[in-house]
Amino acid sequence: MLQILVSACLAGENCKWDGGSNRNEAVLRFMEEMKGKAQFHLICPEQDGGLPTPRPASEIRFPEETVINTEGRDVTAEFLLGADYALREAKKYGCTIAILKDRSPSCGTREIYDGTFTHRKRPGMGKTAKLLDGYGIRVLGEEDLPLLEKELKEI
Repeated sequence: MLQILVSACLAGENCKWDGGSNRNEAVLRFMEEMKGKAQFHLICPEQDGGLPTPRPASEIRFPEETVINTEGRDVTAEFLLGADYALREAKKYGCTIAILKDRSPSCGTREIYDGTFTHRKRPGMGKTAKLLDGYGIRVLGEEDLPLLEKELKEI
């Protein structure tokens, strides 16, 4: 059985920085369709790293790669703790895939906001995505879900 990590906000949990969620119907449908073939393990690295919900929005500042929130506080340590927790969960359950929230400073897989809080994006990965990827876990954003669905149908 496949073991897959999923950003909890995509599954509808209210753990997003503003107290809401990033509920994604395609992710929820995929989870339902994969019952019996995959187990899903929900994570919120920001909460798991000790940050409250709601919390000030955060972005990764370039080039130093520190995570700063809108109040100017360095929250890199909390983001790294959350990433470490996600990796431990992945190892505990034998996860080989992670479906993560695109553009998040924790979970972004290909691009993230640029650290200026101006909605500009840059190439890069969030702290959790980067750590999981470095340990050989395939990280996908929710926008990559159609590709994953196609691959799994061929198995």
